[in-house]
Amino acid sequence: MQQISSFIIPIIVIIVIIHGLINKVSIFDSFIQGVKEGLKMTLDIFPTILAMIISINVLLKSNIIIDLTNLLNPILKIINIPKDIIPLALMRPISGSSSLIIMNNILVTQGPDTYIGRVASVIQGSTDTTIYIIGLYFSSIGIKKIKYALKVGLLADLSCIIIALVMVSIFF
Repeated sequence: MQQISSFIIPIIVIIVIIHGLINKVSIFDSFIQGVKEGLKMTLDIFPTILAMIISINVLLKSNIIIDLTNLLNPILKIINIPKDIIPLALMRPISGSSSLIIMNNILVTQGPDTYIGRVASVIQGSTDTTIYIIGLYFSSIGIKKIKYALKVGLLADLSCIIIALVMVSIFF
């Protein structure tokens, strides 16, 4: 299998070159045009990515998620939701890598076969980085009105979190 995978990219490149020669396309000029478009897109989305990275770091360094989790802990105990899930549920719509680190910490400390570990895994797999996606992709194509997309995306994330809690408690 490893031998096959080492040949895939060169084969694709050869197929593209042959296709370009058959259709009489200037392959080098097309390549350069694609590089120019890629660089332009990178420059267009760079400010948004930088702003997202800075915002996520400020959010994490401020410890507001820990404070919010501690504030919600009495309510969470009443409705039987583990408090370790809240940081994951709050970070998942914002940052995939940060939520992956939180899930990894849950799995290391609690274990993958525990209720909390399973809920964390289902949340990580069923929710999306809604705020990141809207911030990056909408701004890269110039969409300014994001209110409804943000509401629907966050509602979908919340429903996935609730369903994860219910389904894991039912099946495990």
